[in-house]
Amino acid sequence: MKVKIRRYEQLLIALLSLMAIINYIFQHLGLGPVYISGFRQYLNSHPNLHFNYSANLLLPRIGVVLLFMAVYFWINLFTIPQLRRTNYRSFFIYPWVLFQLLLLSYLLAIGVNVATYYAHPAWNNYGEFSLFASFGYNETPLTDLWAGFDNALIFLFIYSIYAGVREYAIYRIEKSGLKRNYRILIANQIGASLCIFLLLPNLASAFHIINDEIVYRVYFVFVPSVIFIYFINTYWLFPRFAKTHGVSPQIIWRLVIFMFFYTVSLGVFSNRLALTPFILLMNWIIQLVVITPVTWILYQQRKDKIRELRGAEIALSKSTADLQFLRSQINPHFLFNALNTLYGTALVDGSKRTANAIQILGDMMRFMLDDNHLDFIPLSNEISYLQNYIALQKLRIQDSEGIEISEKITADNCTYEIIPMLLIPFVENAFKHGIDINQKSWISIVLTCDHKGISFNVRNSLHQADTNDPERKHSGIGLQNVKERLTIFYEGRHQLTCETTEKEFIVDLIIEPETLKV
Repeated sequence: MKVKIRRYEQLLIALLSLMAIINYIFQHLGLGPVYISGFRQYLNSHPNLHFNYSANLLLPRIGVVLLFMAVYFWINLFTIPQLRRTNYRSFFIYPWVLFQLLLLSYLLAIGVNVATYYAHPAWNNYGEFSLFASFGYNETPLTDLWAGFDNALIFLFIYSIYAGVREYAIYRIEKSGLKRNYRILIANQIGASLCIFLLLPNLASAFHIINDEIVYRVYFVFVPSVIFIYFINTYWLFPRFAKTHGVSPQIIWRLVIFMFFYTVSLGVFSNRLALTPFILLMNWIIQLVVITPVTWILYQQRKDKIRELRGAEIALSKSTADLQFLRSQINPHFLFNALNTLYGTALVDGSKRTANAIQILGDMMRFMLDDNHLDFIPLSNEISYLQNYIALQKLRIQDSEGIEISEKITADNCTYEIIPMLLIPFVENAFKHGIDINQKSWISIVLTCDHKGISFNVRNSLHQADTNDPERKHSGIGLQNVKERLTIFYEGRHQLTCETTEKEFIVDLIIEPETLKV
């Protein structure tokens, strides 16, 4: 389940733009009223004026609509995704985004002024061209290349603030842990409701279905109240008292107070909307007497779905506990191998290498105690653990000929965070199955991290397994663990391939930036 607020907003903008263009075409075809208040008077004072509806009204208006729509979709489909894909700590992305906003502001100002030049809004006293006038009317726009740039920049700056708040809200919802799906459901329903709420009056106005201004005033008072009461009751108030038998006084006084304060808050805008106290009072009574029972009926019909999503929190909590159990399978398995390594080293020289190995093991055990219980850790910590493991294994096989161990790790400036103990099972598996002191063996480990994500490649030689190996029947625990953890944290957002050739085993893991915590 994903947050669909962006999609709803883009659909709303596209539909509003389409309705505006269709409305302009209908006016051109005589199917809708054209408001040109001062046109006749202006023509009388300018007898040599030649007016063409297509050139002076239709095309400039459509051009401005398409220009604003293009700027909007450029920001939402190109600029913002760049920020989401790029490491937020990267300095260079911010100047690049600022340059885009400045360029879009300039193009928007120039485009609107050119359209204004051809539209000649003075002919109708700006009656249909208030938007043009706000960007600075200029009879010869190309003589002033910066006309309207300040207003366009302010317009995009305000929208950028809104977009930033929207993206942060989506990020918080998608990272809300156990309540993620429940909150996504609420966010999607609120987004869809607001889009429909804004679309309907624009549809009625654009096609002149309703021309009574009082209807729009009542609409913008009553409908937001219905939406507010529905979501408060359905997802907060009713579920909170779901186990209460009968009508609880606590529900009643909360309903009365919430609706009263909401109605009073509308009174702040009553002068602007020309609302009377009677309308506000009637709105409060209708919300309390009519809308609340309706929301109760709708809640009863959907409560099973709501409880199911709330129950998913418990199921997800159980999955988290299962994940902790999967992690616990790693530690004893590794500790068994490490102790065997130390035992073999002690038999060889007993002191210096053994002390070094114990120090490395201590660092690794400290990692397990401090970081292994976290959901995400810095990639640098995971790499340190990985390098310690490789160093420990090299102590065991450094006196063996015919064994090649190569490692190439390029992640100096990488600030991603990943789930702990994600990479070590592949390397552990390589040393377990790829090393035979009696045969030519090799292991290659390559790790890269950049703006494209993390790429991890492990290759190891293959040998006939020893039938007397006591761990032969336990092989694959680490790799199975990794697959389950990738499914939990990066479902559909990672690529893991394991390939076996005649002479070697190859593992490729790619994690995309969207799947990484930064």
